[in-house]
Amino acid sequence: MSFLRQESEVVSTITAICALAIALITSALLPVDIFLVSFMKYPNGTYKEWAANNETRGQIEDTVLYGYYTLYSIILFCVFLWIPFVYFYYEERDDDNLNKCSQVKNALKYTIGFAIVCVVLLLIGAFVPLEAPPGQNSTQWEKVQYLFEELGSSHGLPALSFSISTLTLIGMLAVITYTAYGMSVLPLNLIKGTRSVVYERLENTEDIDDVEHQIEKLKSKCKDGRPLSSRDRHNLQELEGKLQVLQRRGRHLEIAERNCCTKVGSALRPFKILLGIFFILVALLFTVALLISNLDKALHSAGISSGFIIFGTNLTNPLNELLLALQPVFPLDYILITVITMYFVLTSMAGIRNMGIWFFWIRLYKIRPKRTRPQALLFLCMILLLIVLHTSYMIYSLAPQYVMYGSQKYLVQVRKSPTSGNATFGTTRICDADAPEDQCTVTRSYLFLHKFWFFSTIYYFGNWAFIGAFLIGLVVSCCRGKKSVIEGEVEADDSDISDDEYVH
Repeated sequence: MSFLRQESEVVSTITAICALAIALITSALLPVDIFLVSFMKYPNGTYKEWAANNETRGQIEDTVLYGYYTLYSIILFCVFLWIPFVYFYYEERDDDNLNKCSQVKNALKYTIGFAIVCVVLLLIGAFVPLEAPPGQNSTQWEKVQYLFEELGSSHGLPALSFSISTLTLIGMLAVITYTAYGMSVLPLNLIKGTRSVVYERLENTEDIDDVEHQIEKLKSKCKDGRPLSSRDRHNLQELEGKLQVLQRRGRHLEIAERNCCTKVGSALRPFKILLGIFFILVALLFTVALLISNLDKALHSAGISSGFIIFGTNLTNPLNELLLALQPVFPLDYILITVITMYFVLTSMAGIRNMGIWFFWIRLYKIRPKRTRPQALLFLCMILLLIVLHTSYMIYSLAPQYVMYGSQKYLVQVRKSPTSGNATFGTTRICDADAPEDQCTVTRSYLFLHKFWFFSTIYYFGNWAFIGAFLIGLVVSCCRGKKSVIEGEVEADDSDISDDEYVH
């Protein structure tokens, strides 16, 4: 059984690593996409010689688009086929009465359900017309023909965009639940630190003595042969269960006291405080940038029916300005986006680690060192993959101008003065949604994110929910005291893996 579990852990770990790697590579395409559209133009707003031809620009844009097609298709394969198959295979493996063929058959049966969902999403995205359909006088065949032409002309972009947007929508829920809380709990835990392991052991020993004394007191009632009352029996069972948990806590605290990591952690205390302060400042920067972006959309966008598209930058967004300033030097904005993505992954893992994996009010799995089940690891991988998918939209929300057009500018002819007749002079403006279509190239990432306006509208309201969840999490994290050095390792309902196995 130990070998089987070790094998399942290896397979689930490899699956998780591969799926997350694909998601991170996909997010890494964003700065490349932005760099290419920005590199096509000079700072004065004119196209460079090699990009002056529409065909050349189209070929470059299509190359990036096909890169997105490939990576997003692999993500769909992981989410709807590979990860569900591995998950259900090891769920069936827990039943000792099934052989390997039955396990594979049952896992495939459940996985087919996920594949059907994927096909349905692709079909919905493919056959939802984005332009006005033929008039009422058209025949049914002409309308069907129009749908196929619509699908063919866009090279399947709406189908894939709808499926990915649906996954991103689920990722948004995970970001609101886990990332928002993790952005507050991770830095504050680093700043506050953990309780003293020596003090915790002393306190735990006192609790054990107290519970043992209460047990002896109850047992003394039946020394003369009289049975205990139902109330006393119930209290005795509760006390014995509590004693077992305290004894397990004692073993874990003893290991923690001998552990080198605990001693190293104490020595690195000043560094942890500085890191926590840095993380909380980054969290506040993101929240402020998101708040400004949402306010800009609320005040100056084209409205709810357009997905809150902003026509021009009206409010100064610090993160947007920073990315635009770093964009001309290619590696710098790439590094910053990588840091933002990894920050979201770290804070999401902190949120999941503290909360566990929940389905509404039911906790499905706990995430704990050395004792995370393979199925829980696959769930964790799926949640992180969806969060990384949503990160692309989060970066757009944090820096809309940068994600949509990069540092592109365009030339505008302005009349010198009312008295100068038709005399004009050229001036440059930063590209925005109001710019002429042939003067500014929109990133391929933006097309995926905003192909369907109703997704953009939902994301907009989701950003407000994210800000609210972060502020609530910040208040809760501030009110909580220092966490235990063995936080989450010992709980009364532990039953998935024996405590003795962990200790040994």
